[in-house]
Amino acid sequence: MHPTFRQRRLTAAALTALAVAVSATACSSGSGGTGAKDADSGSYTIWDPYPQFAKGSAWTKLLDKCGTDAGVKIERTGFDTSDLPNKTLLAAQQSNSPDVLVVDNPVVSTLAEAGVLTTTDDNELDTSAVDPNLLAAGQSGGKTYGTPIGANTLALYYNKEVLKKAGVDIASVKDWKSLTAALAKVKKAGNKGITFSAIGTEEGSFQFLPWFWGSGAQLTALDSAESVSALSLWKGWLDKGYAPNSVLNNTQTTSWQEFATGDYAFAENGTWQLAGAEKAGFDYGVLPIPGADGDNAAAPTGGEFVTVPVQQDTGRYATSRKLVTCLTSTENLYDTDTTLSYVAPTGEVQDKQVAANPDLKPWIEAVKAAKGRTSDDLGTKYPKISEQLWKAVQSALSGAESPKDALTKAQSAVK
Repeated sequence: MHPTFRQRRLTAAALTALAVAVSATACSSGSGGTGAKDADSGSYTIWDPYPQFAKGSAWTKLLDKCGTDAGVKIERTGFDTSDLPNKTLLAAQQSNSPDVLVVDNPVVSTLAEAGVLTTTDDNELDTSAVDPNLLAAGQSGGKTYGTPIGANTLALYYNKEVLKKAGVDIASVKDWKSLTAALAKVKKAGNKGITFSAIGTEEGSFQFLPWFWGSGAQLTALDSAESVSALSLWKGWLDKGYAPNSVLNNTQTTSWQEFATGDYAFAENGTWQLAGAEKAGFDYGVLPIPGADGDNAAAPTGGEFVTVPVQQDTGRYATSRKLVTCLTSTENLYDTDTTLSYVAPTGEVQDKQVAANPDLKPWIEAVKAAKGRTSDDLGTKYPKISEQLWKAVQSALSGAESPKDALTKAQSAVK
């Protein structure tokens, strides 16, 4: 335990970083209020970004059950994802943090640096069963802050009929060269190639990262030859008409709407579109995003972490740990991740998901190759890097600058 942890100052850098970090990729929305707690009342507060789950839903029933098992009453509030981090910072300033906080994973390192969260050393939470690549999204400075409740990521949806018409065998698409060749065949056959989101927000960076990482590039060197090759790939697709100019303004939602017309061979999107895919009216498949030379590219992870905020009364951590352990147990993760359309963060539950739904296999593979945006100990550096990355993508795809010049400028701005 760290008795002086509460006295850490909430930094201006943390507040600034939050403004960028919470422009989210695949999150829910809604509204909620706040709630105070009495250290002796037997009540424990939980804040989450799932306001769509009202009282009586499977999620709130699970929260209540975990409270009952721990011998306490749960006071739960669901916030809009973009609102929750600022509410959390304000509560910490007022020494009124919730006991358990479920928060979007890129925000974890920012809250940790601000002194809001306890480490697993502090709260003694066991994270040994969690896949290391997913746990890394909640690590900073060699410390771990919480545990993932689930993950989503990106892959390529494909329209089987469009590919069949173009004479493309999906098994042949294994790297960038073969994917680009497939797009050429699709265009020649009279259909459209690929759609994605390259908008000038975090969504644009989120969608570019699989190609960026798939080239072998690192976020600490935006101007590397590998990074330039990734941006040149996207630019080449636009120049050849394999991808539409609308990608510059596409969100992941509008990109999906383009794919849902049935005209496109491929769309880069996430697990959260599975329900829409079932309703699209055509036969589709899912392919992990290929790296430049083969294998699956690392795509960024979405999803939330369950964390334990700092409390003046450190005796509360024992019960908070019981609550988090209950929420992320093997038994409960399966039902929760199915509800949220998430891939579970542990191999045992992932196996259970695939056994129940074999269509999840490519998503499990994509998540196993995935990477946290704040991994590599980037922490609060990530939002600034991301902003320069999406600006470079916008500049290059619009033709304002070459990929090399755009990324050189981006790296200079980060420094």
